[in-house]
Amino acid sequence: MTPSLQSQVSAEEWQTRVDLAAAYRLVAHFGWSDLVFTHLTAKVPGPAHHFLINPYGLMFDEITPSSLVKIDIDGNKVMDSPYPTNPAGFLIHSAIHAARDDAFCVMHTHSINGVAVSAQEGGLLPLSQQSIFVLGSLAYHDYEGVALLDDERPRLVADLGTANYLMLRNHGLLTVAADIPNAFLFMYLLEAACNIQIRAQSGGGALRPIPEPIVARGLEQARQVTLGAGGRLAWPGLLRTLDRLDPDWRQ
Repeated sequence: MTPSLQSQVSAEEWQTRVDLAAAYRLVAHFGWSDLVFTHLTAKVPGPAHHFLINPYGLMFDEITPSSLVKIDIDGNKVMDSPYPTNPAGFLIHSAIHAARDDAFCVMHTHSINGVAVSAQEGGLLPLSQQSIFVLGSLAYHDYEGVALLDDERPRLVADLGTANYLMLRNHGLLTVAADIPNAFLFMYLLEAACNIQIRAQSGGGALRPIPEPIVARGLEQARQVTLGAGGRLAWPGLLRTLDRLDPDWRQ
């Protein structure tokens, strides 16, 4: 159990830590984690370019607000922590955080069905209601090997552009948002769309794509469905789910 840092950080940072720890726990709960090898990051509120990332080696359902590691844009710790961080993991995140003012939170997964769809030439197909919420803001980035080389950053940023969803070819999924609840909702929709696509293809029958005029209305319809609240509509209920699963997760 990591000692609580609540008294050592601002109220705004503590809330960000709680929400990001919740996102890690929820990724584990929904089965999207890849042991300890993916990452969710969030900017620490304030003028400094500091970010929170997972303690490398902890399973996602072990992460607490106090165990999250605070680092700078280069991945260096700016607050004492007994835990290491994954230097390769932050390369992708740091490039996006630095390039996008709205990139408060960046989430990246290696889920089985997400990687499976990323390996398909056609990428995400318009086969489900979930997919139409994604396709209007989805970009692709070709695989260049494990993200270890700095020269991949500009290509990654250019491919992402202003999109909120990125499919990393042969690698996984990524979402970007101005807050943690929206980044999580985006990942939920992208993961669901990939799961549905793989199951539909596995059925062996002819697939029935959604017509383009309907797909084009997807983003606006998503806003209507969430009453304009986006991920914040579901977020309180998701936190209550975590409270039922482990009342001590907020430490």
